[in-house]
Amino acid sequence: MTTPIDRRLLRKIQNGALRRLPARRRQATNLFVLDDVQKPGALLRARHQEIPVDRDTAVIFADDEPLANWSHDCRYLLHDARTGEMYREVQAGFPPFLLDPPDTFRAFHLPVVAQNPLRRVWTLERERFVFRLPKGRRYAILYSGASNNRHVNDMEFLYRELVDQFYFREEDITVLNYDGTLNYAGGPKPVGNYPGDGTPYRMPVDGPGTRAALSDALDALKPKLKADDTLLIHTNNHGGHDGTESYLCTYSGADYGAADFGTKLSELPAFADLVVMMEQCHSGGFNDRVIENSTAARTTFAGACTERKNSIGGAEFDPFARDWISALAGADPYGGALASDPDHDASGRISAREAFAYADDVHHWYDSPVYSAFGVDAGDQTLHQKWRYLFLHRELVMREIEELRLRIDDPRKFREIMREKVLPALGDLDDRLVARPERPEAIEKIIREAVAGLPG
Repeated sequence: MTTPIDRRLLRKIQNGALRRLPARRRQATNLFVLDDVQKPGALLRARHQEIPVDRDTAVIFADDEPLANWSHDCRYLLHDARTGEMYREVQAGFPPFLLDPPDTFRAFHLPVVAQNPLRRVWTLERERFVFRLPKGRRYAILYSGASNNRHVNDMEFLYRELVDQFYFREEDITVLNYDGTLNYAGGPKPVGNYPGDGTPYRMPVDGPGTRAALSDALDALKPKLKADDTLLIHTNNHGGHDGTESYLCTYSGADYGAADFGTKLSELPAFADLVVMMEQCHSGGFNDRVIENSTAARTTFAGACTERKNSIGGAEFDPFARDWISALAGADPYGGALASDPDHDASGRISAREAFAYADDVHHWYDSPVYSAFGVDAGDQTLHQKWRYLFLHRELVMREIEELRLRIDDPRKFREIMREKVLPALGDLDDRLVARPERPEAIEKIIREAVAGLPG
């Protein structure tokens, strides 16, 4: 009879195995886990090699040359199944199952895929250093009118990143799609799960993808937007050009012309940052209208193509939107590694300019990406604020946050605690330390009290 590994302990082991990979190996090594505890006396068989186990053990298998035929370099990472600590690393030439692996042998970090790239597996949360919440509130409008499945997937990908990585409030994200549901034109039908990781769609749809609904969503922000606030607008689905201007297709009724969209933006009160990313055909025709009519102190625009050209679609995602969002996420929708590191200034966070630069670098030949920025340091816009002092203690901060994640098994509750308690508390600490630095041991104590003392 087999014994499954405790789920919280397993997550700790997986995260530890990923963190131990050097940065240059993270994009080239596939990691697998054996879900069952290996008992003392068991033998792990790597073809002709036998690896004895002398205690209750959790096994991580690292394939360091995934595109090579067997045999090739690989490793068995043996962890104590009670504490999660790695106690032995064994070099090998074969996996534990060369043929017909059981369901208990699972990939959890799969940046290199030799077969269909749509079959990538992602079960591990990405570990990236957290940043402060901006001073103001952050709002987002995600819009798709005459949607196909790929447009819904693009919005779901962005929604998950805004909520999971940037800690947006769910109530501050407005999703407008098709007929007001997760539905779309064409297949696959019935509406299934999000293809990124095979789980149900999470974004709630607030209204249909119509001109009136988009105008209403912008109007609803008029009494809300304040001087320090940020607004992200993402538009998707299809677009056209009537010989005079670009327009955005809608689910029903009149389409949304670039001039009218610009006029609607001009009606908003003054606020801090506007980030616009458009995927639809002829999206570049909105560029000037957005920049000229924005009431934000800093504005950036990113479009998949120039005014007179179309944008390309994909099987499950639109390439430009996928790549722009992937830059923010640090991984593609399937959890795969990026073609390059978009963090050009090594700040640990991705700016609007860096997100576009990555999408432009890898863009499909059919697309003709467009970018503009207006305002002092507009290209440096991010959806996070940077720490001024705590970045020096990022390893300790991340370790404490990971322990908090392990204590809180509800992802929604964890995000709420991070947004409402942890990040504000660390932000206050950052301000204090800038004004009055403390000794390292005192800082460690303060960080642990700020994070570890929270309920879980």
